[in-house]
Amino acid sequence: MSRRLVLASNNAKKAAEMQALLAPLGIEVIPQSALGVGEAEEPHPTFVENALAKARHAAAATGLPAVADDSGLCVEALGGAPGVQSARYAGEPKSDARNNALLLEKLAGVADRRAYFFSSVVLVRHGEDPRPLIADGEWHGTILEEARGEGGFGYDPLFWLPELEQTAAELDAKLKNSLSHRGGAMRHLLDRLKHHSL
Repeated sequence: MSRRLVLASNNAKKAAEMQALLAPLGIEVIPQSALGVGEAEEPHPTFVENALAKARHAAAATGLPAVADDSGLCVEALGGAPGVQSARYAGEPKSDARNNALLLEKLAGVADRRAYFFSSVVLVRHGEDPRPLIADGEWHGTILEEARGEGGFGYDPLFWLPELEQTAAELDAKLKNSLSHRGGAMRHLLDRLKHHSL
């Protein structure tokens, strides 16, 4: 059984999170960029469809099992936006700072600041795998009016966790992985991997 997985992402911080979550199973996570694989198209309206497209692309290009995550921030008052467009909310090139600024602009004067991060994780054993393993997770909080914290990435500095009185950007990596949408989805995936081989 292969113990190497290609991560269908070029995001170094996401790769570090995934490696920390999969290391206990003895699985090495290799970012697709290390194998010369470019990013897949993400034209779909749902997280799961985009994650599946990314995983299939990386597996087909490398011949290795691949795991992909498609995740984003869903804000209740914005009808679920930015959703699947979270990374490109403010357009190209991708910019966390511009995305955060646009989110704050859209929420100016809005009282309902409830939001959640959603993650869909898909693992395929090969590019044509007819039975991908699929898991998802959610992480609920609210959106602050200004950024706090230096850690994390994306919308983490605006994502307030009332029960902890901290933003996601103020959490240490281990605690974040134990609470986050991606951590929840990965734990669900790891549970499924106990019954399925790579």
